[in-house]
Amino acid sequence: MVIVRDNASIIVARMRAAWLSLAWSAIAGAQSTIPRTVPHDFTVFEFRRYTVTEGSRDRFALYFDTYFPEAFQQLGAVAVGQFLERKNPRGFTWLRGFHTLDDRAIVNAAFYYGPVWREHAKSANDLLFDSDNVLLLQPLAPDRQPSVLPAIDPVTEPTGAHGIVVAQIFPVAAGQVDAFARAAESTFARYRAVAGVREAGVLATLDVKNNFPQLPIRTDGPYLVWLGVVKDDAILEHELQPLVDRSGSTLSAIGALRGTPEWVVMDPTHRSRLRWLN
Repeated sequence: MVIVRDNASIIVARMRAAWLSLAWSAIAGAQSTIPRTVPHDFTVFEFRRYTVTEGSRDRFALYFDTYFPEAFQQLGAVAVGQFLERKNPRGFTWLRGFHTLDDRAIVNAAFYYGPVWREHAKSANDLLFDSDNVLLLQPLAPDRQPSVLPAIDPVTEPTGAHGIVVAQIFPVAAGQVDAFARAAESTFARYRAVAGVREAGVLATLDVKNNFPQLPIRTDGPYLVWLGVVKDDAILEHELQPLVDRSGSTLSAIGALRGTPEWVVMDPTHRSRLRWLN
């Protein structure tokens, strides 16, 4: 996943207090509410784009799918989805959600100093070339939070995740995120109007100090990220892609970008939550 230097002594006390608090909250909640089966209410996201070693991406994806999604979920985070970038054979991208910024530090500490990562860290890290391309993001608005779908059901979905996940990453000028988002909304509405395309979230840079510095985050923002799920290649190539190509000049004309937007097309891994659901 990522190489984390041993800094456990700094955070042990915070972790213990947080675990006790979470445990008592879970007990109290279990007594008064019916648990939801799908994680919800996430406000902080890491958009993590890894470069794996040559020829090892499928193996890395198998390690990830096998060991890590439930480990994150049991700590209160969620692997929203994990994907293989089509135009980059060494690109493995995934999206992780946390309920709050404080939870990011607590959950990451619990995971990276915990038993699952200790057991599998070397196997995963040996397949990684770079893991520092990470955007720390928040939903543009509460109703634009990324979709957290049910986990893959091995009975009803024996072949795994289907569909195509796309991300349009906009480098926005400082102080212009809200203005650009308002101006770009008509473009996003055209994307959503295409049958076979679903918006999966709109995120913007969360400009705060890194509260878990063992995991670097990019500081060259701000960025706006539009996420979508596409039913199949025919919809992507003949419906959505032409809209994206035509939108380039329109969005650049807004005058709020400091660079060229990046269009990333990705295939969900076998167990990715974010996928096409009928």
